[in-house]
Amino acid sequence: MTLLCILGATAVGKTEIAINIALKINAEIVSVDSRQIYRKMDIGTAKPTDEQLKLVPHHAIDCVDPDQYFSVADYQNLADFAIHDIKDRGKVPMLVGGSGMYFRAVIDGLFEGPSSDKELRKRLKKEAEIFGIQHLYERLKSIDPKSADKIHHNDLMRIIRALEVFELSGDRISDLQQQWNSKNPRYSFIAFGLNRPRDELYKRIELRIDKMMKDGFLDEVRSLANYDRDLPSMNCLGYKELLAYIDGKCSLDDAVELIKRNTRHYAKRQLTWFRKDNRIKWIDLSTCPSPESFIIDQFFQITLKV
Repeated sequence: MTLLCILGATAVGKTEIAINIALKINAEIVSVDSRQIYRKMDIGTAKPTDEQLKLVPHHAIDCVDPDQYFSVADYQNLADFAIHDIKDRGKVPMLVGGSGMYFRAVIDGLFEGPSSDKELRKRLKKEAEIFGIQHLYERLKSIDPKSADKIHHNDLMRIIRALEVFELSGDRISDLQQQWNSKNPRYSFIAFGLNRPRDELYKRIELRIDKMMKDGFLDEVRSLANYDRDLPSMNCLGYKELLAYIDGKCSLDDAVELIKRNTRHYAKRQLTWFRKDNRIKWIDLSTCPSPESFIIDQFFQITLKV
């Protein structure tokens, strides 16, 4: 069994292309998106429309409520089940999305660092509250500059995890991840990365966010306003900024501009992650006249050899 993977940054156009391909090769889609796993969060996570879901079944979407914990290990188990179920029904499993960590969990397995330490995490979080996240980030830079380069300076959860691994094991998380990189893949797969020129991608991001706002994104966030602001779901891109507006911390215009800026930064980080994986074949959508045909041809060339 060979998995077909369609990857890329947010708003690049993965969903439409993946659905067109799935219809032609009798495939079902397994979402590779760390935000679409939440119920009640539809507009801001750009979930497939009802019409698209009717055309092609999707898996790993709407799995948990916003206040429920969902780990990478949970995702791996869910994706594994979906992949084997799709295969057993004679269809092609397709992984589609932009979460590099989820993609690696399915293809390469889980990164096996030391188990988390509740008290240590509590202490590090308290330090962040007192001295600021930047204080922890600077410590990480001094201990493990490679990890610091990969982690956003405001991503408290990942900063704490990297510091936790070092304090518990004495090993830098980047060194442990290097061992992870040497693992054999868990599945046979072919992966395509979709890309566009930066200006074109950024324009698509702006248009998407404007459409989200017209489609009722603010009302969707208002319906979630009673959830704890510290939940991972409430820190998802777009939701965090609009909750700040609802809480009176900024104007709506400022919140929307911040969503656009942060989404551009997020897209850049997604591409940086995927570009480091030389197993991914890249397609420039601005110059490829028929990405669907190209991907299908490549996929069948590979599968016929297996």
